[in-house]
Amino acid sequence: MSEARIRAPELPAELEWFNTERPIRLSEQRGKVVLLDFWTYCCINCMHILPDLRYLEDKYGDSLCVIGVHSPKFPNERVGEQVRKAIARYHIRHPVAHDPAFRVWRTYGIRAWPSVLFIDPEGYVVGVLPGEGRRRQLDTLIQQHLDAAERKGILNLEPLPLRRERLGGGVVSFPGKVVAAGERVFVSDSGRNRVLEVNAHGRVVRVFGSGSPGLVDGRETEAAFCEPQGLTAVGDYVYVADRGNHAIRRIDRVSAEVHTVAGTGRQGRVPGAPSDRPLEVPLNSPWDVTHHEGTLYIAMAGQHQIWRLDLARNVIARFSGSGREDLVDGPADRAAFAQPSGLAAGMAWLYVADSESSAIRRVRYSDGLVETLVGQGLFEFGDRDGVGREARLQHPLGLAYDRRRDCLWIADTYNHKVRKLDLRTRTLTTLPVGCTLDEPGGIAWDGGRLWLANTNRHEIVRVDPDSGECAALEMAIPEMDLLP
Repeated sequence: MSEARIRAPELPAELEWFNTERPIRLSEQRGKVVLLDFWTYCCINCMHILPDLRYLEDKYGDSLCVIGVHSPKFPNERVGEQVRKAIARYHIRHPVAHDPAFRVWRTYGIRAWPSVLFIDPEGYVVGVLPGEGRRRQLDTLIQQHLDAAERKGILNLEPLPLRRERLGGGVVSFPGKVVAAGERVFVSDSGRNRVLEVNAHGRVVRVFGSGSPGLVDGRETEAAFCEPQGLTAVGDYVYVADRGNHAIRRIDRVSAEVHTVAGTGRQGRVPGAPSDRPLEVPLNSPWDVTHHEGTLYIAMAGQHQIWRLDLARNVIARFSGSGREDLVDGPADRAAFAQPSGLAAGMAWLYVADSESSAIRRVRYSDGLVETLVGQGLFEFGDRDGVGREARLQHPLGLAYDRRRDCLWIADTYNHKVRKLDLRTRTLTTLPVGCTLDEPGGIAWDGGRLWLANTNRHEIVRVDPDSGECAALEMAIPEMDLLP
């Protein structure tokens, strides 16, 4: 931390504000510790510090003022309404200032997402803490500065003018992923911390998860999830990438029991050496799962790697990726991913939606070799059909493999589109669909239809891949009350 006494510059008046009745002025927060959290809502590292900020907000109450300064990476994130939805999706409680022009970022000399800037109760900048994993350090500093403010008699406990953004949806809230399993469709109801089993007409047959965030095994609503994402069906089981719990869960479709099969419930960053005790291995934001020949493949978004779990031997290990966030092809130990968030199992290759590089990659099952099919790098993105690396996507999150057409269907999330990638010619085309898409995060193929998790519209959509005709399921939970 810097010892220089630099007065914190005031926030510009023209910022767009959320979660507050009026703009927050730093000068009015004298007597509090102020944290400016510089973030962008696509970033997994930015998501990781949100639980730390909630912990600090709960501990220090009105003596702490947390302000999110949203500094967007992607064009889609520059739209204020999309930021509003992200705030609701992540259950952010503190005020957020949207700064698409990066004025505050430049004023404070910020260099990376996420960064937390610390302002003391007298209004001076103490320093900047970049990256995640800063809870203990921030906790100690906050306590020290609040103790000093109390001794000086300047402590300010005036409540902030908060007004929460609430965009909850209907039966589902911000659904993340979807998978077809015979006559059923399973949906990760991420906004409500549940997994739903749905029939083809939209009737919810069973609910897994209480609705409250937690890591609890049990039957149906006795269990608890936290922001579940990816799903894959394997025989009588559905495996779940329980993102917020940093765990892999398994739903038994016969007994309706939920069991944890990997992860400790806490985020970790480990090398991924093979372990036959997967419940003792900390995971790092698993975002998607898929299955191929007895092996569960895991998109470890928080660690920029692909992992695998041998279901017969119960051995978990890193499969491919050095852990460096980048777009690098080559052998498994040298290749690099950038927040892999979608998986699809092909015949000889595993396909990956590498969201932060806006790329589609493939990984050879035999040795983990990585090749890029579409995409150029961390800051190369757009909305363009074409062949191979001429094409452009914007933060795709979902993939589905269509064996009959030998193609991939892509949820091109931040372009609000469905794309088709011909695997023979590497030609990317747009599928015109007859409905409004808003950040679709998941896509599944059942042999005749596509299923979309249309995340920001809180709906599951059925799409004809030939005509583009689509319809949202009229979802209902008979004889059940919707959870808040």
